[in-house]
Amino acid sequence: MMLLLHQQAVARDLRLISAALKMITDMERIGDQAEDIAEIITFLDGRTGEECHDIRLMAEATIKMVTDSIDAYVNGDLELAKSVSDYDDVVDDAFDRVKQTLIKMISENNADSEDALDLLMIAKYFERIGDHATNIAEWVIYSVTGTHKEV
Repeated sequence: MMLLLHQQAVARDLRLISAALKMITDMERIGDQAEDIAEIITFLDGRTGEECHDIRLMAEATIKMVTDSIDAYVNGDLELAKSVSDYDDVVDDAFDRVKQTLIKMISENNADSEDALDLLMIAKYFERIGDHATNIAEWVIYSVTGTHKEV
């Protein structure tokens, strides 16, 4: 496969197709995790989790990352793909803050412990969505340059 991708005149086309096939898996997982988030939200029964405002930041950041990674693929935009990978740090930092906020919330008020665990699950799903968006961006970089981070 590597010989075909690098030696034939159609190598770029093959890279584009193989990248798309790899990205499908990440897109499916993003959808599954979005569904899990929606399911947990129904259990919150109207409680918003506003005390943990970094979850909203994570949601907005991951929406941007997923949108930008797909736009980067469609347009073959190497710089946009690289910016998605860089933006993952924003999500990871917000996740760390969410964990600290929820630890404090649990230690101060046991009555909200169940909600805190639900919010932690939501934050973890957003963190994973950011990772999947980063994977998509890495495949975009591969489709344009022929090199992948793992190769």
